Amino acid sequence: MSAICFYFQVHQPLRIKKYRHFDIGQDGKYFNDKSDTDLNNKNILNKVARKSYLPANEIFLELLNKYPDFKISYSISGITLEQFEKYSPETLESFKRLIGTGRVEILGETYYHSLAFFYSLPEFEKQVRLHKQKVKDIFGVNPKIFRNTELAYTNDLGLWADKKGYNGILTEGWDYVLGWRSPNFVYRPRGSAKIKLLLKNYKLSDDVAFRFSERTWSGWPLTAEKFAHWVGATNGNADTINLFMDYETFGEHQWEADGIFEFLRSLPGELMKHPDNYFLTPSEVVKKFPVRDELDVQHVLTWADTERDLSAWNGNEMQTDALNQVYALEHKIMKSKNDKLISKWRKLTTSDHFYYMCTKWFNDGDVHAYFNPYDSPYDSFRYFMNVLKDIELRLDSNFIASKKNA
Repeated sequence: MSAICFYFQVHQPLRIKKYRHFDIGQDGKYFNDKSDTDLNNKNILNKVARKSYLPANEIFLELLNKYPDFKISYSISGITLEQFEKYSPETLESFKRLIGTGRVEILGETYYHSLAFFYSLPEFEKQVRLHKQKVKDIFGVNPKIFRNTELAYTNDLGLWADKKGYNGILTEGWDYVLGWRSPNFVYRPRGSAKIKLLLKNYKLSDDVAFRFSERTWSGWPLTAEKFAHWVGATNGNADTINLFMDYETFGEHQWEADGIFEFLRSLPGELMKHPDNYFLTPSEVVKKFPVRDELDVQHVLTWADTERDLSAWNGNEMQTDALNQVYALEHKIMKSKNDKLISKWRKLTTSDHFYYMCTKWFNDGDVHAYFNPYDSPYDSFRYFMNVLKDIELRLDSNFIASKKNA
C-alpha cells in the first residue's frame, strides 16, 4: 500500500517597480502598487487568485467534503498572506475553510520566501519565527513540518530543523543525490536525531506541473485515469508518493482551457479506484513510516532547473552581487531600529528578485522568462540595485538630518 502526499506551494512576491537612478533619494516606495501599470502587485495577485487560487480552493473543498479520507497540505509565504489580507480577503477566507476541515496541513517556511539560511542564519530564524506567528494568528495552527524556499536543502538545514523541534522537512528527490534509492520512502537527514526527510517524486509531480498541456509530450493528453495508473504502478515499491508542486499549476501555469481543473476534480476518485492507495498529510507520513536510510546532502539541493541547485538565483555575477550586497546591509539595517525600513529590506530578500536576474538559456531560460515581469534580467538587476542604493542612503545620518531640516 502507498500513501499519497500532496503538498502545494503558494507564493506571490512583491515586485519592484521600474525604479530609476533618478529616483534614488527621492522615492521611498519601491514596490509597484499603482493600478495603471503592468507590474502592479494588486492586479497580479487578483489575477492569479481569480484564475488559480479561488477555483482550485473551491474544487479542493468539494473533494474534501466528497471523500472523507482525502488530505492535502500547503505552505503559504508570509508576504502572500499579507497580500491576501490587503487585496483578496475572499481568497484568504477560502483557505481558512479548507484548513477548517481538519484534513489540510500548513507547513512552516520563511516569511519572505528568502534564501536567508545560506546567507544569514540569524535573519533566517527571524523570518521563520515571523511566518510561524503569522500562520498562528490567521489559521490558529503551529507548523510541525518545515519546507525551505524552493525546497532548498542541505544537511545543515536538516540538523537545524531537527534542533528546532520540527518533525519533518521537505526537499527534492533528485536522482544525483538519491543514487540507487527511491524518493518513495522516508529518510533521515545525515547526523540528525529525530527529524524525517520527505522527498518529492519529481517525475510524477512534474508530469502535472510542467508537462500537462505539452502536446509534444508522449504522455499527452494526461487524464486522471492515466495518472492514477502511473501512481498505482509504484505499489509494492513505495511507502509514500510525494506529489509536490506550485499551487499556480492549477489555472495559471496550466490553463483551465487545457482541462487542468477537470483533471484535478477527477483525480482523487481515480486514485482511490486502486485499493492500495490512500492519502496522508506530511505530518502523518513522518509519523507512520520508518526511516529507510540516512541521506547525505552536502551541497544545496532545490527543485529548480535541470541542475537542482541554487544557480537559478546565484548563477551569474549580477545575482551574486545583488545577494551579497543586500545581506551586507543587514547589520546596519537592524541597528537602525527603523521598522518600516527593516520591513522593506526584508522584502528585498525575497528569492524572486534574484530569479528575475537569471540569464540561463534553452528550456530553463524559457521558464525564467515566463516568470520575469521585466523586459530583461538586466533591467531587474538595475531596478533592484537602485532600490538598494536608496536604502543605503536612508541609513546615512547626513541624509536623515537633511530630510528633517528640509
